[in-house]
Amino acid sequence: MILHIASKQDWSSAQAKGEYAAPSLATEGFIHFSTDKQAVHVANAFYKGRKDLVLLVVDESKLAAELKWEAPAGPPAENISQSDLFPHLYGPLNLTAVASVLDFQPDPATGAFTLPNP
Repeated sequence: MILHIASKQDWSSAQAKGEYAAPSLATEGFIHFSTDKQAVHVANAFYKGRKDLVLLVVDESKLAAELKWEAPAGPPAENISQSDLFPHLYGPLNLTAVASVLDFQPDPATGAFTLPNP
């Protein structure tokens, strides 16, 4: 399973359209995903203060578009391990690959994200 952080509004729109296309698909050519070990770091780095998020839990085996495991953007790293690679989906996310959708809220006291219980 791979994870994607989305706004509730974008997810609602995707359900109406029948597929999900994050803004990054138009600007970067792919949709960013994370592993369960990467998602909290991504959320705390890029979504601080957001309270309108959901976490899409996606079954890789059901994806219609091509999934590639790639290094994060930035200076090239020489010794990147498999755990440092991020899943990138090169096309829209077919809704049939979404196994579950979890409310993804930061802790009210600390503002930090943690993975929700399934």
